Amino acid sequence: MCGIAGEMRFDGSSADPAVVARIVKAMERRGPDGTGVHAAGPVALGHRRLKIIDLSERGAQPMVDSALGLAVVFNGCIYNYQDLRRELEAAGYAFFSDSDTETVLKAYAHWGPECVEHFYGMFAFAVAERDSGRLVLGRDRLGIKPLYLTEGAGVLRFASSLPALLEAGGVDTSIDPVALHHYMTFHSVVPAPRTILAGVGKLPPATVRVYEPDGRHSDRVYWTPVHERRPELGITDWKEAVLDGLRTAVRRRMVADVPVGVLLSGGLDSSLIVALLAQEGQTGLKTFSVGFHAAGGERGDEFEFSDIVAKEFGTDHQQILVDPARMLPAVDEAITAMAEPMVSHDCVAFYLLSEQVSKSVTVVQSGQGADEVFAGYDWYPPLRDTPRDQAVEAYQAVFTDRPHGELADILEPEWLLDHDPSRAFIAEHFGTPGADETLDAALRLDSTIMLVDDPVKRVDNMTMAWGLEARVPFLDHELVELAAACPPELKLALGGKGILKEAARGVVPDEVIDRPKGYFPVPAIRHLEGPFLERVRDAVTDPVAKARGLVRGDWLDRMLADPNTQRTNLGSNALWQVALLEMWLQERGI
Repeated sequence: MCGIAGEMRFDGSSADPAVVARIVKAMERRGPDGTGVHAAGPVALGHRRLKIIDLSERGAQPMVDSALGLAVVFNGCIYNYQDLRRELEAAGYAFFSDSDTETVLKAYAHWGPECVEHFYGMFAFAVAERDSGRLVLGRDRLGIKPLYLTEGAGVLRFASSLPALLEAGGVDTSIDPVALHHYMTFHSVVPAPRTILAGVGKLPPATVRVYEPDGRHSDRVYWTPVHERRPELGITDWKEAVLDGLRTAVRRRMVADVPVGVLLSGGLDSSLIVALLAQEGQTGLKTFSVGFHAAGGERGDEFEFSDIVAKEFGTDHQQILVDPARMLPAVDEAITAMAEPMVSHDCVAFYLLSEQVSKSVTVVQSGQGADEVFAGYDWYPPLRDTPRDQAVEAYQAVFTDRPHGELADILEPEWLLDHDPSRAFIAEHFGTPGADETLDAALRLDSTIMLVDDPVKRVDNMTMAWGLEARVPFLDHELVELAAACPPELKLALGGKGILKEAARGVVPDEVIDRPKGYFPVPAIRHLEGPFLERVRDAVTDPVAKARGLVRGDWLDRMLADPNTQRTNLGSNALWQVALLEMWLQERGI
């Protein structure tokens, strides 16, 4: 739920609540149910509210506890907040609301920055300590909730959205050349702490940052999944453990004072969530599927499978077939909703789906993360038997968009680097202890980095653009820890996600388990033609784009003449990748 923001001054002056109010205003769609700003000396905090837990005004933010000398803004949901509240009440704390926000505040008072280790959930928060003058920022283990930062002369500002920070002014909006390299290599992913803009960063997942009054700060990473085997478990044990772990994760994400639905793609992951909710006694569960008209010979919906699941479990199901006339405007609207440029055409699908879903429910569960956690993608099997000393090259070959050398054909010379920072990034992560096998190292990188800044961010941005909160049970940190310990051969079996498929047998229909892997197809973007191609042409040939000078003119000419042939290593449209970045920059006025 919500969007958070704030300013901290290090130069002896007071924080400017008007600046924070401008940042907060820009996040109105993340929290349409309320707003607030609190200022005290060098710190000002701001908030936009989406009411999900404790719908009364007692749960409004910023939340201040004068007796404890603390103020907090919080985005997300602490699923075990009721258990923590009982523990904190036993320790002597008195509560004035029924919100999980107050549980965060009291937990911080009790445990300090280590409170994050007690939270089961998704969150980004800021706590201001009145007496010490410190500001503490925290982000959940899998980075489900975002937190962007910009620092200038004597000032720090933060927000749940990068574009919102630009409203404060004074931000360096030049392109970060290393981030551009990552964008062109990792299919638009720019790992924390960078963003595509040189003047804006982001707090990495599973990190607590403490700012002192003079501007010094320190970070602590409080969690990482450990990829070590559990030899005492056989295949039957693993099937039971995975199903029990997912059942617990789904149950945790039912906590809300508003109805909870499911985004049902018709794939295994979302279907399993529906099945487990049914086992938990959910009746009249609202489920939603989106589809598009075919284009370029490619089918645009998977209703066949979502209908099977809806019928099996008696859900209140809604098929959303997008009118072709809605598609082109939705492209620009989805780009407006992006905190960072995201190349996946799924963004438009999630945006349009969320628009309709938000008319019926405020919270949904979604199946994102299962492929990165349980090895569902086709680039994982080739890594299974790769020697560890060849792991970086092997991962780079199957995962990245293109080799470093090919960027010289696309980017203007001034943006080319004399080194390969994306390869160095992979090598650094593969060199971190705790994942001895190549596949383990790849899954750790994908689940803690690539997942965070692609599908997870995509779902957060597109759902929150409509005041809809998405919860992702496959990213329950205990389930991620369990999957990390699972032997690679069990995950790779049956074409990927083998252990999950085995666990699902008898729970969801076999047709769903045994079907080919699907995705959210948006054919009109994968196959650029007609008005979509003209929209791309307008963006990349705009005088602003030419003045920016990111992309070589001869490459653009070839792409515009033949827009659908050249694909990245993973099959994405190469022209769309470049055009999306340019459209996002122009939308931001950069």
